[in-house]
Amino acid sequence: MAAKAGDNPDSLMSLCTVFCLKNLRRTMCYTGERNKLCLRPDVFLPSEICDKLVNVYMDLVYTDSNFEAQDGFFQLFSDPRSTRLTRLQLRDLVRDKDVEAIKKQDLIELHLTSCDHLSARSLYTLCSFRHSLVSLSLFGCSHIFFRKGVAPLACGEDYGDEDEEERMPRHAVDSEFTFQGFNRLRLLNLGGMQAVVDIEALLKPLPALTSLDLSGVYLPRPAFLAQWRDRLASLVLYNVDLSEELISTVVQMSRLRHLDISRENQRNSKFKMTRKILTSIVQSLGNLVSLDISGHIMLDNCTVPQFEDAMGRPSIEPSKSSIYPFQELKRPLQFLGLYNTTLCNVTHIPAYKVTGSKNEEQVLNAIEAYTESRPELAHRAINQLFDIARIQHCSQLLRALQLVIAALKCHKYDKSIQVTGSAALFYLTNTEYRNEQSVRLRRQVIEVVLNGMEQYQEVTVQRNCCLTLCNFSIPEELEFQYHRVNLLLLKILEPARQDESIQRIAVHLCNALVCQVDNDHKEAVGKMVIRTDNLISLFVSLPQCDQVMEFSWSALWNITDETPDNCQMFLNCNGMDLFLDCLQEFPDKQELHRNMLGLLGNVAEVRALRPQLLTSQFITVFSNLLDSKADGIEVSYNACGVLSHIMFDGPDVWSVEDPERDWVMDKMWDAIQSWDVTSRRNINYRSFEPILRLLPQGISPVSQHWATWALFNLVSVYPSKYCPLLVKEGGVALLEKVLELDSSQPETKDMARKVMEQCENFKEDPMETSR
Repeated sequence: MAAKAGDNPDSLMSLCTVFCLKNLRRTMCYTGERNKLCLRPDVFLPSEICDKLVNVYMDLVYTDSNFEAQDGFFQLFSDPRSTRLTRLQLRDLVRDKDVEAIKKQDLIELHLTSCDHLSARSLYTLCSFRHSLVSLSLFGCSHIFFRKGVAPLACGEDYGDEDEEERMPRHAVDSEFTFQGFNRLRLLNLGGMQAVVDIEALLKPLPALTSLDLSGVYLPRPAFLAQWRDRLASLVLYNVDLSEELISTVVQMSRLRHLDISRENQRNSKFKMTRKILTSIVQSLGNLVSLDISGHIMLDNCTVPQFEDAMGRPSIEPSKSSIYPFQELKRPLQFLGLYNTTLCNVTHIPAYKVTGSKNEEQVLNAIEAYTESRPELAHRAINQLFDIARIQHCSQLLRALQLVIAALKCHKYDKSIQVTGSAALFYLTNTEYRNEQSVRLRRQVIEVVLNGMEQYQEVTVQRNCCLTLCNFSIPEELEFQYHRVNLLLLKILEPARQDESIQRIAVHLCNALVCQVDNDHKEAVGKMVIRTDNLISLFVSLPQCDQVMEFSWSALWNITDETPDNCQMFLNCNGMDLFLDCLQEFPDKQELHRNMLGLLGNVAEVRALRPQLLTSQFITVFSNLLDSKADGIEVSYNACGVLSHIMFDGPDVWSVEDPERDWVMDKMWDAIQSWDVTSRRNINYRSFEPILRLLPQGISPVSQHWATWALFNLVSVYPSKYCPLLVKEGGVALLEKVLELDSSQPETKDMARKVMEQCENFKEDPMETSR
């Protein structure tokens, strides 16, 4: 059998790394003084393992809601004699003390992405790595060049208490820091650095740079970049205001292989990308393999006439390029960014990979290229993928899903990405694509959807996520996140939430989740309901009887099935009062009545709880419902089931004067005899145990008759499902005892024989074809 998309298993290294991180004190650590996390003295780890531990730790902190950040984690790597670090990718939640904890390591690569908590304190800690650092990224670290209310310190000088500093406001830019001594540094990313930093002075001590990213950086005197014209192989100037001076400086960099002069959008841009400028770039930079000019206003004279563009099959040969300047290329580019430009729409583009919006391939390339550092562009591209999946057909399903999942993980706190990403997932996981997806891939979808639900209570995100969950087999595919998904769905049903459409979906999902799971899961859901401030009152006290109310009672019916603790919870939360209110308010809602009586049947099965049902008011209500013709026989059947369990406790516990026990039993006999034994049922029994316990007894013949009728109906109408179940649970032997009891009524014995015959016939001829 061919493997499904995304079915490649995690490596053993990855599995072991995650296990160790989730069980630090059971594997490589112990608890020291003051509950401090300490590395075991007999643990010595090479850089391959240490790098993996730290980088995966950051991913887990960022994407796994069940994973808790460990205070002092980075301190485990403070001693290079036992742990070696070389290449780290840190983001967001990292603080100054974390960077300082690893200052003795010989780091080769350090990527700090959007670490807003870092201050100039970390800037000076970087000096500890200046002898070894080759690649450094400070992308989006907006505060790292600012002091926290204290004077700047020289490299190696110690700071005071960080908690005290964390409360200090950030003041002036730290102008004392310098990259002097970072002689091995070749790759530097300062994207997003604020304009108050003197970029020219900062970079002056780094003549050996080969890769420089200055995305969004203000360059008042761009000519200073010329100092690297003989060395730079990569230059990124995304969202940098271009000028003739800057372009003339760039075209001097003859060694450039990658040039990015793209923009987020065309608004507020005075610069026009002319044919002359583009030609100059292509002619001057003969080593280019990657170019991004996305977001620029392109003048019409850049492309060949439309009739010429439409000639022949699409080609990547430069000589056939529909874009005049690219006809000067010596070979096709490996990458060409044309997103949000008119150039992406032409036929002949001399590049192997192109970003744009013309087709699915270009859109997926855009998501892939821009997700990590340009969420504003990734958001637009995912929105275009959403349209493709919704209106057309996604031909690269695996790639599309993996890219959207990666974007949602990378930008957990970006609302726009979460909205568009969750919407795209709804269409990418529907029935049309389902057979192409592996279990592992679909689990990844579920995890990022739940991340979005946890992070954003906004209506659109919640609706998208709930609708996406509806594309999965419930409860099977959601069981690995059972507790988490139920908690999130119950949160949607809290009183503060007023969006009925989302509540309707949430109740439907809750109902499906508890319908076919074991009692441990049901008890867990019941406990969650208790913790959510008497949520039952919300479930069933809506102003009108709609799907939300009906599904709510249905969910409670499932939650209480064979789960005594949840039945007790229902009573403790004034469930019976709510039952009476709904019965009085909506006397003609048949499905509602069936669901409510089904729930009360579960309560009646718990002997310790039956005394709470034995009141004049409740018994009168149940007795009146015996005459109900609502939903076929279901309401009458369930009401009789409740009374059958109450009668089974015997006359000694009957404390109700009105109505009398004999009168109620007569009504039960009349009701049972009025039912059509061939009725098809809207009910699902996973076990006959609550019914079977009513058989071998003489204290309540009507209860015994109800139980026997129920078995005969089920094994007659659904023999393939219920005959094996009855045999398996010892029901035949109990029916034989019914025949032996003198107290059993003749009609009960007759029906018991028919049940036994039905099971015997089924064993002889198991090829049941009726539905």
